[in-house]
Amino acid sequence: MPASSAQLIDQFVDDRWLSRGLATNTLAAYRRDLTALACWLQPRRLDEVSAKDLFDYLGHRQTTGYHARSSARLLSCLRGFYRWLAERGTLPRDPTARLEHPKLGRPLPKSLSEADVRALIEAPDVSIPRGLRDRAMLELLYATGLRITELVTLRSSMVNVRQGVVRVVGKGGRERLVPIGDEALGWLGRYVVDARPALLREPSDVLFPSRLGQQMTRQTFWHAIKKYAMLAGIVRDVSPHTLRHAFATHLINHGADLRAVQMMLGHADLTTTQIYTHVAQSRLKRVHAEHHPRG
Repeated sequence: MPASSAQLIDQFVDDRWLSRGLATNTLAAYRRDLTALACWLQPRRLDEVSAKDLFDYLGHRQTTGYHARSSARLLSCLRGFYRWLAERGTLPRDPTARLEHPKLGRPLPKSLSEADVRALIEAPDVSIPRGLRDRAMLELLYATGLRITELVTLRSSMVNVRQGVVRVVGKGGRERLVPIGDEALGWLGRYVVDARPALLREPSDVLFPSRLGQQMTRQTFWHAIKKYAMLAGIVRDVSPHTLRHAFATHLINHGADLRAVQMMLGHADLTTTQIYTHVAQSRLKRVHAEHHPRG
């Protein structure tokens, strides 16, 4: 490709790293995408393209077997690159301004049945402190739908046992109150009295300390869930996020209001929560059978 195009790619990638601190993998993907476009364009340079050129390139990629999701990522890269060139004055206008993103089907979240959740939660050995801690964490995760980061960063002061709620600091620093439920509260109380003091090596407000008495990492709890899933005989892949999906799906299956589920999950947009209406098929089928005249 022309040396000037390679130079522009280097400058753009450096700028993304300096100004936005993007991850190494993201920067490498940007470099690959822009290099592929530069090779396709040659002998023309990257700063000589029109909107039609980019449209033709996206069409070329589609005919060669690239999926819509890959093209969407590419278009995001191109938007950033050509907006950057326009802001520098290298181009009179942004050629990506009128290019539309390909429509993507949102993948359905994977959930667990209520029986699988019960088996998973009951897998830890509650006769030892770490097992009782893990049982309390699993109970709380399923009772509240917390994200794994929200769970492992909980402090004792964030749980109000009398009101039966937990105060959560979610994405963007947004706070929300989530009800816990009697079952999870019972296990949490038992853990705080019988197991937490044995896990702490020094005074700390960390609710669920690791075996070293420090804040647990996400990876540590992820590995624990994998172990308990195996003990419970669950053959499919299970992660902390799987219980979050199960929380939302089972609530909707049992008639919960979508807006209430949105608030408990901490979703900024209701459309993010609406995906669970597609997952909660059992309730939809039951409602249809009960209320349709020919059900």
